[in-house]
Amino acid sequence: FHGWTTLRQDYSHNLFLNQLSNSMKNLLLFALFAFLPFSSNAESNLDKILSSGVLKVGTTGDWDPMTMKDPATNKYKGFDIDVMNELAKDMGVKVEFVPAEWKTIVSGITSERYDISTSVTKTPKRAEVAGFTDTYYKYGTVPLVLKKNLKKFSTWNSLNNSNVTIATTLGTSQEEKAKEFFPKSKLNSVEAPARDFQEVLAGRADGNITSSTEANKLVITYPQLAIVPDGEKNPAFLAMMVNKNDNVWNDYVNEWIKNKKASGFFDNLLAKYNLKSL
Repeated sequence: FHGWTTLRQDYSHNLFLNQLSNSMKNLLLFALFAFLPFSSNAESNLDKILSSGVLKVGTTGDWDPMTMKDPATNKYKGFDIDVMNELAKDMGVKVEFVPAEWKTIVSGITSERYDISTSVTKTPKRAEVAGFTDTYYKYGTVPLVLKKNLKKFSTWNSLNNSNVTIATTLGTSQEEKAKEFFPKSKLNSVEAPARDFQEVLAGRADGNITSSTEANKLVITYPQLAIVPDGEKNPAFLAMMVNKNDNVWNDYVNEWIKNKKASGFFDNLLAKYNLKSL
């Protein structure tokens, strides 16, 4: 009987340990799921778009030739606008362009004011809180100055001077890069709808930096501007921004980009706007 009693005690002890172990496992699993990102259990933006029949797109409308807003009609046009119209068409939904500013374009994604943004430059700072689609365009960065000052400012280094003022637009990737390229210069950040190149035109700044894409358009629109002939810097990649945790939506858009590249859609669009990817 003594042996039987001991066996029962051992069995009860082991059963208790197994039950405790299972309880701990369940507790750990509960804690794990509790701390998973909400979006892993939430409805994807893809489902919401298809259900509502509307694709909401955040865009600044001030980046020629990517996205430009016509003040007379309040309608948008440009490379990015064509891309978003095509995406909406292929999804079988309507597109709604939501006005955005460079300083708030990221927060528009995180606060879900829109489902996707038009093209932005991929930067580590933006990637901290927002997701990026695959890229479809690569560009360089160049300085712009007044044509009459081109002899004075003929190189990047000539603009890195304590007597020089560089204009930037608040919230843009160029604002970040200007600090890196011109540590000695005075930086003057302006807020949209004002733009950095307008400060150069008005004589309030000696130069600004922008994408080679925009610079080539600006020197045609404003002949008094000139590109500093010292080569491009900072090769950068364009992509759309989406919710960082919504892999379903991001994967969908990436597959769409892949298919459109294969079909020649992006090549034709680049040619339409006289753009060349690096």
